[in-house]
Amino acid sequence: MNENAALLNKEVPDSGGELPVRYDRTTIILHWLTVVLVVVLFALAEIWDFLEHGAPLRKEFQSLHISLGILLTVVLIIRLGWRTTRGTRMPAATNLQERLAKGMQHVLYLLLAVQVALGFLLRWAQAESFTFFGLFSLQFTTVKNRVLEHTFGNFHNIIAWTIIILAGLHAAAALVHHYILKDDTLERILPRKTGR
Repeated sequence: MNENAALLNKEVPDSGGELPVRYDRTTIILHWLTVVLVVVLFALAEIWDFLEHGAPLRKEFQSLHISLGILLTVVLIIRLGWRTTRGTRMPAATNLQERLAKGMQHVLYLLLAVQVALGFLLRWAQAESFTFFGLFSLQFTTVKNRVLEHTFGNFHNIIAWTIIILAGLHAAAALVHHYILKDDTLERILPRKTGR
């Protein structure tokens, strides 16, 4: 294993003795996969609102949304498992700014977990079948509950917007670190450039 590969998967002190300089490859892949899934899920839900109820394209977008939501559930479980067992750990937060950043990460993890649970509860309350990536049909129950559907749907929507806003602030803070403060905060989670 070369030196670059070792840096991706182990906590390696830099010249100042700090641990570590960047996240491991698996953490980086899971992070960006989560980002893509969250953005696509949100976009699908916003787009189908402009489509007529019962329209085939709306139903296809909803089925894709649910399929991707199930995929996000799997990614989130793997990500949390990896983070708690083998993922790279950054140094403990020592100042207010670092504590706020850690707090934001934990809030986003919590909101994602709640959002996934609400997605399943919403499908249960709707009692509608959907096609999982066009492969096979799934239906959680056959009895529709309009009151719970409305309640879970509202919470699902509110949390979706909350995740997007907080993730946007999280991304903006990373860009401030990269372009204004000129530190390595963003570099820690970016895929390593070849030849470096």
